Amino acid sequence: MNYPTEKVDSMKHETSIVTAQQRFPRYFQISSWAIPVMVVGQFSMIALLPVLVLVIASLADSRTRALRPWTLGLAVAYFIPLAIMKLRADPAQSLSKDMHPILLALIVAAAAVLLARMYRIYPRRPRQLHGRQRG
Repeated sequence: MNYPTEKVDSMKHETSIVTAQQRFPRYFQISSWAIPVMVVGQFSMIALLPVLVLVIASLADSRTRALRPWTLGLAVAYFIPLAIMKLRADPAQSLSKDMHPILLALIVAAAAVLLARMYRIYPRRPRQLHGRQRG
């Protein structure tokens, strides 16, 4: 197809916008949102899967390297109540029942920090035309 030259020239001057949706893999974003939802919804033991996905992704995928400290902080916050449950002589039947509310709040806060950093690293910015901002 033959495109008009004006359209091609105007597209050359626009800067590309990198958003969190394009920067981080979708499985990383879904896992980040799933952890606090599962923990608050009393499915804390099942939340182990998204935590493992985040840890493996942050160590193996170069696109998530910028979030590695916050991902590992969330993993540590999750594994503290898991370790307490496993080391207890008489644990509860589920992690959700055994978890102290402060530890639950710590996991949710760590997930919120991870999500805030994910969407703050590459926020939406206005497009620029010919070196000037629109506005």
